[in-house]
Amino acid sequence: MNRRPNVIVFFTDQQRWDTMGVYRNGNSPDLTPNLDRMAMEGTHCYSAFTCQPVCVPARAALQTGKYPTNTGFRTGKMALGEEHKTLGYYFKQSGYTTGYIGKWHLAMENPVPPEFRCGYDYWLGSNVLEHTSNEYSTYVYDNEGKEIFLPGYRADAIADAGIRYVTANRDRPFFLFMSFIEPHFQNSVDDFPPPVGYREKYEGRWLPADLQSLGGSSARHLGGYCGMAKRLDEALGRLNDALISMDLLDNTIILFTTDHGCHFKTRNGEYKRSCHESSIRIPMVLTGPGFNGGGRIRDLVSLIDMPPTLLDAAGLPIPPVMEGRSILDGRKDWPDDVFVQITESNHYGRAVRTKRWKYSVDTAAAETDYESYDRNPVYTEKFLYDLEYDPHELRNLIGLQSHAGVAALMRERLLRRIEKIENKKAVIIKAPEIPSGQRRVMPEETLQ
Repeated sequence: MNRRPNVIVFFTDQQRWDTMGVYRNGNSPDLTPNLDRMAMEGTHCYSAFTCQPVCVPARAALQTGKYPTNTGFRTGKMALGEEHKTLGYYFKQSGYTTGYIGKWHLAMENPVPPEFRCGYDYWLGSNVLEHTSNEYSTYVYDNEGKEIFLPGYRADAIADAGIRYVTANRDRPFFLFMSFIEPHFQNSVDDFPPPVGYREKYEGRWLPADLQSLGGSSARHLGGYCGMAKRLDEALGRLNDALISMDLLDNTIILFTTDHGCHFKTRNGEYKRSCHESSIRIPMVLTGPGFNGGGRIRDLVSLIDMPPTLLDAAGLPIPPVMEGRSILDGRKDWPDDVFVQITESNHYGRAVRTKRWKYSVDTAAAETDYESYDRNPVYTEKFLYDLEYDPHELRNLIGLQSHAGVAALMRERLLRRIEKIENKKAVIIKAPEIPSGQRRVMPEETLQ
């Protein structure tokens, strides 16, 4: 087939990286066999991270290729307008037919007005899908703003709509963004509602190491969460089957990823706003032209790298406003850290993660103080973790005399990142010094 590749984004919500079987050693349920097979046959970004562990800012970053502070999307109280060019716009401009199905969460109302659909020709979405649906009652809005009921379990309903879109557009290049809400919790009931019978299958069968130590809400919620992840993987398998049946799979790029993870109320009073691996590390797999046989990428990859990667893979120019890099460019001089902004709901934080270390700062900025903090950002050191010896982040090293040299290096890294990306000279106040009684770790011993 001699035409440009189709592109599909299979985008989940709040999915932990370690739900993927390729990260585990056979001691947990088989949640993601289809995704695991894609990772083995395609390109698996093994160390992938969100650039913002909050739904709205992360979604804005994936659509625009810009960090949330550079789109203005620090909270959910904004709408992505035509002044921000999106993946939908860039693919449409290049002759693709474009479709969006599922959760949008980048507007202020339902139905989403046409001027806020950002380049997507076909529309079957809901701005805040958890407010217009539950697990077996899915309502979205079409191009005319008409309310549409999609039957079945919600993940299946979105997947079925995506398959119908592919079927209708199989004779021309298309870009389809499929946005699921699973395995996000349902706000109205504070639960993770799986399909009937799935919660019972997974309760008590798997408990990640961080949750074994910290607990949180995992005893009540993890069975349902796993059931939701399982049904998502089954939907992914059905999408692949449909592409095979239409002879489209070999000419279709698929990106599977999510906006952020889930810490089950272990790090603060909710589920995601945290610098910890459970919140910022995400699953990320690509298959199709340019990615099949790509193997496992060990470099640190950010969600901000996916917009240029998709455009590059389709042979389209990468706009200079995009702040990530395509993973297809050979990764020469690839950054050896990832930068994370954590800003919403009276929370104003930043983090930088290398292969070994994670360093995070924070300040209690009320939303009314954003403008003043933007002008003069002042942070306080909050977390330092040695991920080589403490991969589950159970011992905070910030302030310890033994790790003062590491903290100093990471502080400088983070300040450089803030200045480069946000164009601000921030101030970081050191944490109070704590005697450690351990051998001091010198900067030259810190690896990366």
